[in-house]
Amino acid sequence: MSEVKLAAESRTEFGKGAARRVRREGRVPGVVYGHGTDPVHITLPGHDLLLALRTPNVLLALDLDGKTELAIPKAVQRDAIKGFLEHVDLLLVKRGEKVTVEVFVQTEGELAPGSFLVENVLNTLTVEAEATHIPESVTVSIEGLEAGASIHAKDITLPKGTTLAIDEDAVVIQILAAQAEEPAAEGEAEGDAAAEA
Repeated sequence: MSEVKLAAESRTEFGKGAARRVRREGRVPGVVYGHGTDPVHITLPGHDLLLALRTPNVLLALDLDGKTELAIPKAVQRDAIKGFLEHVDLLLVKRGEKVTVEVFVQTEGELAPGSFLVENVLNTLTVEAEATHIPESVTVSIEGLEAGASIHAKDITLPKGTTLAIDEDAVVIQILAAQAEEPAAEGEAEGDAAAEA
């Protein structure tokens, strides 16, 4: 898991006007909370934060008021149209501390020959892992599976030190038979052609 260092600055101005000014300066307003401390309102460098958030469950080392705090993103708000970051909520963590996060489920391998489809019932898996060793994703083999097969949470091999935080019998992936389209009846096809003419 990657750790990204960011220079955070405390902020004392609040409200829409203050947030707009912060964003015009290329920074993103945010809040850091956790460990029973009072929430701290901060700003972060917008471009650096955007790059850091490309990594799922990234560990951020925040340089704030001369000391370094570790945090993970809890909520990220983006502009619905332009996609720029509007606000970020960060949760303080400590080395060795366990946190509950969602990791992406990826598949590998080829299904058995035939017309089968993979349905991702869950795109993410809720797991508990050490804050400094959060996996970016888990990989599931679908090699040789046929219609009717399913993979449950308990069937997925997790990285060392990571445990499931959901029902182990939850279906994560299932294999379905592809449904063939029925050809249009001849009378319907002639009727459609006549309507188009």
